[in-house]
Amino acid sequence: MKIAVTGKGGVGKTTIAATLARLYADEGKTVYEADADPDANLGLALGFSEEELAEIIPVSKMRKLVEERTGADKSNTFYKINPKVDDIPERYSKFRNGVRLLILGTVETAGSGCVCPENVMLKRIINNLILHREDVVLLDMEAGLEHLGRGTTEGMDQFIVVIEPGARSVQTYRNVKRLAEELGVKKVRVVANKIRMKVMKHL
Repeated sequence: MKIAVTGKGGVGKTTIAATLARLYADEGKTVYEADADPDANLGLALGFSEEELAEIIPVSKMRKLVEERTGADKSNTFYKINPKVDDIPERYSKFRNGVRLLILGTVETAGSGCVCPENVMLKRIINNLILHREDVVLLDMEAGLEHLGRGTTEGMDQFIVVIEPGARSVQTYRNVKRLAEELGVKKVRVVANKIRMKVMKHL
């Protein structure tokens, strides 16, 4: 099972992503959880201490590793678009409570079409997790739709969109559903947070 948890900021994505990971781990499955949120706090939800997490460098910030694997020069003019990444999930993940946490980070870019070496690395790592492993993989995605625009979540089995009461949150779900279908992801599920039953009748 390959699941991406998404939604707008502050709706509870990380809590849902961590809970699912722990539940799958309790069933005896091998679970990888990738934190692709720039405000990375998934580790805390999985039981890591702040001190442990402070020592972890997100893959997107490992410039030496990115240059080594992609062959990128200082100006990012030339680089490989299919770098070797199959050893990275084991090598750079941290294990706690049955879950392997891999902090990917994100690439700061002005547009959604970034093809910089860092983004190539992240996309290849995610693709490796999704397409070349039998393990359970969960992605705690950054808020918004940037990751969908870059296509880094192509190949997921399903999206879980966490929403809360409000037109913006519901609109985010609709946009995710549309873009997910364009990527060939047919299952888009919703977790409604902070919802009262009388509100549910109007959704």
